[in-house]
Amino acid sequence: MMGDAKRADSGSSDSGDDAVVGNVNKHLVYPPGYTGKPKKGHLIFDACFESGNLGRVDYITEHEYDLFVRPDTCNPRFRVWFYFTVENVKADQRVIFNVVNFSKTKSLYREGMSPVVKSTSRPKWQRIPSKTVYYYRCPDHRKNYVMSFAFCFDRADENEVYYFAYSYPYTYTRLQVHLDRIEKKQLNFFKRELLTLTVQQRRLDLLTITSPENFCEDEKRKVVFVTGRVHPGESPASHIVQGFIDFLISNHPIARVLRDNIVFKVVPMLNPDGVYLGNYRCSLMGFDLNRHWQDPSPWAHPTLHATKQYLMNLHSNPWLDIDFYVDIHAHSTLSNCFMYGNIYDDEDRFQRQAVFPRLMCNNAEDFSFANTAFNRDVVKAGTGRRFLGGILDESSYCYTLEVSFYNYFNGLSANPIPYTEETYTRIGRNLAKTFADYYKLSPQMVPKPTAAGAQFKEKEKTSLSKRKSNRVSATSSSSSNGNGNSRSSALSPVPKPKSRDYRF
Repeated sequence: MMGDAKRADSGSSDSGDDAVVGNVNKHLVYPPGYTGKPKKGHLIFDACFESGNLGRVDYITEHEYDLFVRPDTCNPRFRVWFYFTVENVKADQRVIFNVVNFSKTKSLYREGMSPVVKSTSRPKWQRIPSKTVYYYRCPDHRKNYVMSFAFCFDRADENEVYYFAYSYPYTYTRLQVHLDRIEKKQLNFFKRELLTLTVQQRRLDLLTITSPENFCEDEKRKVVFVTGRVHPGESPASHIVQGFIDFLISNHPIARVLRDNIVFKVVPMLNPDGVYLGNYRCSLMGFDLNRHWQDPSPWAHPTLHATKQYLMNLHSNPWLDIDFYVDIHAHSTLSNCFMYGNIYDDEDRFQRQAVFPRLMCNNAEDFSFANTAFNRDVVKAGTGRRFLGGILDESSYCYTLEVSFYNYFNGLSANPIPYTEETYTRIGRNLAKTFADYYKLSPQMVPKPTAAGAQFKEKEKTSLSKRKSNRVSATSSSSSNGNGNSRSSALSPVPKPKSRDYRF
């Protein structure tokens, strides 16, 4: 995979990062020694746009380039998220891009994950086929891990621009546009407030979704508080939050009954500056905000400070009970969707905490109770889940909802199913529906069985059919067995990217 040209010795730890300060800006990459005018095929790289990240490009050969992730602002420890464009390509130009300075070595790239790509004429993101992606220890980079992917630029129109990203991007501006559209509908059960401004004067939005009657303090109300995107590079979290919001404001009967009975509070993007800047884990000032819940600073961690203060005010309000706090993240090493919860000395409370994740299993084929874990690690003491789990009432439950950057297994097939923007959004809808199950607000709705549950029920049906066959005719037994495939026939597999869209 590697070119014959000798590389500069820049590993994926701290060496070589002094040269990666900002994003490349319409950076035209010439072959060494070339002095003429730019030609088609001399690639132009750019990451100077919202959520962009690409710090440096090294020319290796005309077919190969080393790419360096720009570290998070004020924190060189984190180099994972990338998002950049390439233009001025030749028709059928084949290249290999090597991302050479990841700060994390354990990655879903080992399991077949691949970057996502779109272009000007094909604006829908799709995954690059796994067969063209390689993740390996590279001798040219101090045996650190490198992710290489091969790609063919199949269209060379003057205005064709190709976009590459670590995962499906979701920008601060996209959130603002989406919330503006909802606000214009003037829904009487939707309220948008400015909780505070970030260091760079971006909005921290707080949404309240509930029936108008619930704004009156005449009886106790149950509150569900949801946050997302405290880690800016975990863009799947925003797709989940959007799915959650869109379902709750919809005309679906479950959404209506949820609004009638629950007050939903949502902070969709806890780290707007980090998202805008294209960081992976940190804020503008280099802080991992999800380690500062215990004592956030109003000037260094303004969004966290404002959110915590608001939560504490809710907690002290005698008319409100905070039943749930759910913080939404994306996971870089595990498959499926799952949850982290807390460990309590009260055994009964600890057991009750497992109820909600088990209900999620019924609603979401991609939810894994096996990956769900409960812990009280010292290193996680500053997270929202741990901090709020320690101060809220014993009837409150605090979770981190994690979703894989890559894929899930549904239990019906040995093959992994890659996540898409649509399936991430579906998780948000399933999360909302699970609250209806938890509060027993939709007894008329039959929850979807999990794969394991479907197999168990199938065995039960078979056993019942055999017992009935001793008393009724064989045709009756046959009719009973005929319902066994209802689960599998309802599945619609996630389509793979069409090979004709891009010639890899």
